[in-house]
Order: sequence, then structure tokens, then C-alpha cells
Amino acid sequence: MRMPSLLSRTGLAAAICAALAFAPLHGHAQGGVMNLLNSLSGSGSSSGGGLLGAMVGGGAQNNQGDDLFSLLSRSVETIDEPREIEIGRQLAAVLLGSKPLHPDMQLQRYVNQLGRWISLQSERPGLPWTFIVLDDSGYNAFAAPGGYVFVTKGLIDRCADEAELAGILAHEITHVTAKHHLHAMRKTAQSGVFTQLLASQIKTNAVGNLVASQFLALGRNLYARGLDQTDEYHADRSGVALAARAGFDPYGLVAVLQQLRTATPDNPLFTLALATHPPAQARLDQLEQAMGKRLDGYAGAPAVTVAQRLGGDTRKANGNGKARK
Repeated sequence: MRMPSLLSRTGLAAAICAALAFAPLHGHAQGGVMNLLNSLSGSGSSSGGGLLGAMVGGGAQNNQGDDLFSLLSRSVETIDEPREIEIGRQLAAVLLGSKPLHPDMQLQRYVNQLGRWISLQSERPGLPWTFIVLDDSGYNAFAAPGGYVFVTKGLIDRCADEAELAGILAHEITHVTAKHHLHAMRKTAQSGVFTQLLASQIKTNAVGNLVASQFLALGRNLYARGLDQTDEYHADRSGVALAARAGFDPYGLVAVLQQLRTATPDNPLFTLALATHPPAQARLDQLEQAMGKRLDGYAGAPAVTVAQRLGGDTRKANGNGKARK
């Protein structure tokens, strides 16, 4: 695997402190959590004039079903960035509809700042990146096209330090930059089952809300079954490189996978994460082959916990690096 060029650790340390502790949120992320809530309000109904109108350019109601199918069936490259962002906004509404936001706004702001700092080092820094904490004790993270990333409070609570959380966010950011969800939706849209289902909705002449509902059902199915294993392996490999580029210990994600390796499938807190991803040991093996020792020089930075970052006290951070496989 070809790793991206990495900035010097000294310069990054100062930059990260400034970005996480002092820099105000900017652009779309200014007041990110409330902006997301406002943009998603009422989207659960998903009327044809909302999602479908934005996707097909406000065409006639009786043509929207055909246009939707054509859009999802064509090459992902034909979906421009505004449509990608709108698709992601609607899928984010699906995720918000399943679990509420965590009420701690300080935590929401911190995760949003951390995620945006990492996203600025990615291949698509200009997306309207928004990072959200769900009030859920389970161990999960999700992304949607266009720059929406969700993590559960249970996942954050189980991160030993900031590098682990950074590794998880970098993994999800890679799913977005590589358009993994759009490719997965295209594959499903091209399947015979989806074709028959969509055709039956069109024949009823009740396209509008019914087709939009089918789109949301497609999104729910996507998050229930997960992405292809090749996409997950790619997000792991690129995620550790992106985390290192942002100045974090690249072995943070490795430590996360080591924790997942010990989780039992019958543990309800880990059920979805384990069901929608390749086995943790297989992911560790893939990362070991990709990383080798090439990122060891960027490991071992003093560990800062999320609690210390939120409390503004990093003096207690220890000097232990991440555990090696």
C-alpha cells in the first residue's frame, strides 16, 4: 500500500492543539449539530419534492421513479457532489431516526472539531463534514455520502484514548471519500429484486412518497447488512494513513480492532458492528501486511484521553504508545 506523505510530528502537535482546543468551527460545521438537526427536520417523511426533487432536478412527479432508478443504476461518477450531499442528508435522517442525539453539546462540539480536523487532511476536505454522537450504548460508527459521520456514545466510552477515536473517524471518512455507500447502493439498485420492486411501485401510479420510501428502505438495508469486505479493508488501510497524516498514532485503529477481536458475537453492544464488518482478526492481518513498519516512526505519541481533552487537561497523558499486534 502506498502511504500518503506525512507531516512532521512537531508541527502537527501544535496544529492539533490549536485545532481541537481553540479553533472555532467554520463553514457548514459552524454550530454543526444544530445545523444538522435543522436541515433534517421533517425529512423523515421524505416527500418526492424533497429528496427526489433534488436528485432529479425537480422533474415531473410521474417521471421521478424512472429517474431515481436511472440515477442509482448509472455509474456513481454521474452523481454530482450536490446530489451526493443530498443523498447523504436523507440517509443521515434515517440514522437519526433510529437513535437520538446525545445531549452533551460539549462532547458533540469536540467530536465535530476532531472529525473536521481529520477530514481536512483527506482527499475531499471541501465536503460539508458533520460529525454526530448518538445517544446509544452500543459500539457502532456509521457514515453517509456527502460528509456525514455518526458515532455512538458507547463507542466513545470504550476508546482508551483520542488516537483510537481518531482511527475510527478516519476509517469512516475514507468510506465517504471513496464513495463506498454510493457504490453499494448502485449495486443493490441494479439487482433484479430491486428492479421488480421499483417497477411495481411505478405501475401503481403512486410514485412520489412510495419511491422515496423505497430509497430510505434501501438505506436501512445498507446499514443493516454493511458494506463489502473489500471496502472495509480499504477503509482500514487508508484510515491508518489518514490518522497518521492528521498527527495521531496510526496504531489507534489497530488497538480498536484488538478490542473487537475479544468481543463475543452474543454481546448485544457489539452485535451490529461484528455483523456488518469482516472478522477483526482478518482486518488485523490485512493491516499488518499493509502497514509493516512504515508508520512506526509516527507511533508512540503521548496518549490523551477524551475526558482529558474535554476537561482541557492533557498533562496527565502518559507516554505509552499503542499496543502492537
